[in-house]
Amino acid sequence: MSQLLSIQELSVCFGHGEGRVTAVRQVSLGLNAGETLALVGESGSGKSVTALSIPQLLPYPYAAHPTGRIHLDGESLLDASRARMQVVRGGELGMIFQEPMTSLNPLHTIEKQIGETLRIHQRLSPAIARDRIVELLEMVRLPEAASRLGAFPHQLSGGQRQRVMIAMAIANSPRLLIADEPTTALDVTIQAEILDLLADLQRRLGMAMLFISHDLGVVRRIADRVAVMKQGEIVEQGSIDTVFNHPTDPYTRLLLDAEPEGRPAAVPAGEPVLETRDLQVWFPRRGGLLKRVVGHLKAVDGIDLSVRPGETLGVVGESGSGKTTLGMALLRLQDGRGAIEYQGQDITRYSNRQLRPLRRELQVVFQDPFGSLSPRMSVGQIIGEGLEVHGIGEGREGREALARDALAEVGLDPALASRFPHELSGGQRQRVAVARAVVLKPRLIVLDEPTSALDRSVQAQLVSLLRTLQARHGLAYIFISHDLKVVRAMSHRMVVMQAGRIVEAGDAEAIFESPADPYTQRLLAAAL
Repeated sequence: MSQLLSIQELSVCFGHGEGRVTAVRQVSLGLNAGETLALVGESGSGKSVTALSIPQLLPYPYAAHPTGRIHLDGESLLDASRARMQVVRGGELGMIFQEPMTSLNPLHTIEKQIGETLRIHQRLSPAIARDRIVELLEMVRLPEAASRLGAFPHQLSGGQRQRVMIAMAIANSPRLLIADEPTTALDVTIQAEILDLLADLQRRLGMAMLFISHDLGVVRRIADRVAVMKQGEIVEQGSIDTVFNHPTDPYTRLLLDAEPEGRPAAVPAGEPVLETRDLQVWFPRRGGLLKRVVGHLKAVDGIDLSVRPGETLGVVGESGSGKTTLGMALLRLQDGRGAIEYQGQDITRYSNRQLRPLRRELQVVFQDPFGSLSPRMSVGQIIGEGLEVHGIGEGREGREALARDALAEVGLDPALASRFPHELSGGQRQRVAVARAVVLKPRLIVLDEPTSALDRSVQAQLVSLLRTLQARHGLAYIFISHDLKVVRAMSHRMVVMQAGRIVEAGDAEAIFESPADPYTQRLLAAAL
């Protein structure tokens, strides 16, 4: 095999003078044609910065390379002109970014966005480009490809958007594909499909692939070799078998051992804190000239469940199965029909005024803390806002003291109260989101994908924190996730949702050991 990509002693710095920060130090990597090299490490280790240095997508001149060389098929990219790099990007080198919803232009159709790269690099006519776009979408297995050309990104599911990103990346048959966390926020079944798709495309097109991920299970499945990064440096690299089965660096061993593990503590006896009967959330489908209702999307369709103090109920299923809609309906943040009983009281038809005193007892932690924490408020203000709304704490100083106590309880330095969300890591932001919920002393918390964007080591820390808080305060959790390893570590009982309905429910460990429903069996098989 000939070496396609060569990175020698690459360093990356940001800023100037005393504020200069070195993000990558003396990194050396090689990638052969047709090979997959995985770059792994925790958030902030320098994985994405290293990858973005190859197509020169860093914020130059704020970013700089004090040392290093990058060669693609013998050509120096760091010395290439801007015009040459425009040819390389999207042509000889394709890139799949981590979050397709923010990478795709929300104002342009799928046809226009894929067509743009064909127009720039191949100068195809509109008619030929349209045929090529359909061919690409069929290649990435997008259902009903020809009818999707006029769709906008928000009209596609997460997995479909990722397929569009892949189609854009391979449109000009690149020799090197850089995939930056391409499966992070996807369900296990969709994740397995995307990995199979990437492997198939690599074989068919003969591409080399630089695959960036914090999910070691995914890396083991797709990569030939792996390089481990820590604080901007490569600490270990080698074949998958060598690094995973015989790691030599302590940090590599730490990453491999950082899976959420153990089982939740026994649930104390007691009556349910929350119970539902025949819960339904239907969204109208409108059609025709007058936009009359022609049917309904049954997002949640006849759900019965309950959860006791100190218990965690796991909710799993693919995207679109109704998990998040169910969670929002339980908190009365989404209108629905059926019965919702909180501590024996039917709150289904409570007005907003009647619900307000219950809000402090029914809390939520959202999937994306960066999106759910106000960027204009400090951490102390974010945690203290709920205290102020509910009249808890003696004045401003009292609320600030409670906020600092909450930060300490979730394992953060109280001095972070003066920081803003963008100054924190992903794990720290998620702990702030948990602190905002627990400071109100709730009885139940809906946790909506709280670990999906976190590294395995941070996931394990958050799972441990949630268990500690549950034992200390007798909290009930509704734990919504597509990460079955985390669900198994957290849940006493679980329900499996498909198309708005529960297809299997029961003791979590029993379901993991002996799933009865074929859908559950497929879901678990995709995760293993």
